[in-house]
Amino acid sequence: MPQATTLLLRALLVFTAVFACSTRANAAAYVVKHCAELEGQSVPASVIGLPTRGATILSASVVAAAAPKNRNGEYCRVVGVIKAELDTTPDIRFEVNLPALWNGRALQMGGGGYNGSIVSGTEPAAFAPYASPLSTGYATFGSDSGHVGNSGRADFAMNDEAVVNFGYGHLKKTHDVALALIMMGYGRKPEQTYFAGGSTGGREAFTVIERYPDDYDGVIANAPAINFSGVRLMGVKVGQAAYGTPGGTLGPVQQKRVFETVLHECDGLDGVVDGIVSNVEACRKHEPQIIAQLRCASGQRPSLRDSCLSEAQLATLEVLRDGFTLPYELAYGVTKFYGYNVFQGVDFSSGLGLGNSPVLTQPLTFDADGYLFTQGDSYMKYFVTHDPRFNTLGFDVDHPGIYKSRLVDLSSTVGAMNPDISEFLAHGGKLITMHGLADEVISPNQTIAFYQSLVAKYGQSIVDSFMRLYMVPGFQHGNGVFIPAWDELGALDRWVTMNIAPETLLGTDIASATNGRTRPLCRYPGYPKYLGRGNLNNASSFRCENP
Repeated sequence: MPQATTLLLRALLVFTAVFACSTRANAAAYVVKHCAELEGQSVPASVIGLPTRGATILSASVVAAAAPKNRNGEYCRVVGVIKAELDTTPDIRFEVNLPALWNGRALQMGGGGYNGSIVSGTEPAAFAPYASPLSTGYATFGSDSGHVGNSGRADFAMNDEAVVNFGYGHLKKTHDVALALIMMGYGRKPEQTYFAGGSTGGREAFTVIERYPDDYDGVIANAPAINFSGVRLMGVKVGQAAYGTPGGTLGPVQQKRVFETVLHECDGLDGVVDGIVSNVEACRKHEPQIIAQLRCASGQRPSLRDSCLSEAQLATLEVLRDGFTLPYELAYGVTKFYGYNVFQGVDFSSGLGLGNSPVLTQPLTFDADGYLFTQGDSYMKYFVTHDPRFNTLGFDVDHPGIYKSRLVDLSSTVGAMNPDISEFLAHGGKLITMHGLADEVISPNQTIAFYQSLVAKYGQSIVDSFMRLYMVPGFQHGNGVFIPAWDELGALDRWVTMNIAPETLLGTDIASATNGRTRPLCRYPGYPKYLGRGNLNNASSFRCENP
């Protein structure tokens, strides 16, 4: 048996024996007292569920409760690396934080974008906005997913092992190393282990449900990029409509006018004019007159000073609205990507929008060329073709030729569209998903469609027994006219540990212009409707109503 394996197993046996009859407080005190002893230790590859060359602890130190800027109480901070199989592949950098006042639970944190930096759980998060999970007693851990740097270029994807790590490998590898360290620190496994993340982290959340269902008791998956290949190919199609068609780009003034026109038509459909399009389904019926108001009059041509839209510009928006259906299948039989609520309240002029340049820039940037196309272009260059000079505008998404098998393989490696979650159900796991109906990056309609596929497969009562879906009006991809703060982690924990299933919840707006107003967060398909009386800024003046 290798020496590292012998040392770890010996440590686990000693710590387990020491704490078999000890209190939680004694175990927590031990982890702080002996924190520094973890430095230099190894976690052997034999205890990691996917192939690696083991993990090494680079540093382990106590962060004092009174340390500058520390709001987490006393904890042991452990940083290390998980060695890749190949020398040419970057290691996975990780961090595990073991609080002195441990609540017996562990939380793995998902990343964002292309990851590239260590996620640790030492700061408040979207799903736990009022206090960091670490400060409330969770042992927290996360990684950089196996590469350094989160840029739109995604050049790490030239390395196939790094792509596997980004897609799913880092999740299992980091989990197993962290659980070994928790055992070493406290002498026992967590009573509950959770996963939480948004966007890429939301895709990772569904990934662990589908691939590693027995590892997690509860999962939070917000704005999940589950159809990763779909959203990147959507970006390609949007870029081709905008830049591959003469006059297809929309300027910021025009993008803003789309949003303002939709507000004028649809804001009041929930019973009150408050800057939020809440009744999205009713708003869809107003789409023809919205488009008519946006269209340039006969003979009129849009300019920088004129916010009307040409037929080419409207066609770009319609590509966004309609999504696409492929003539071939990606992994798990996926052929469709569902489009965005372009004419139901998405503000593409704010946040991660459609760009502001009428011609392509080199290199592409989010601000100039739009987030969706810039990311789609990087996907084609680095994930699919491994050719940084590839001409994405000339790529035929419907007939990808020699790249078809690569697209199919990637949709399995980086994606979470497998509807078979029977093992997570058997494990008794719980899932809370939240998505903004005005999301301009990850289509909320894709999340709704996946939820509906689960209902079709398992039945509504079964889905209700393990999943809650909250679709939030006015919320975009981290920004928007309504940005909810709510204790999602607390709701999940109560569901798992006390069997208190979440129903209508309270969201507090943290958007700068309307900070502090509250709204009910309604279970899908409900939306908040004004009662016709009461303070517009209080959730009590609204009720959840189905469209």
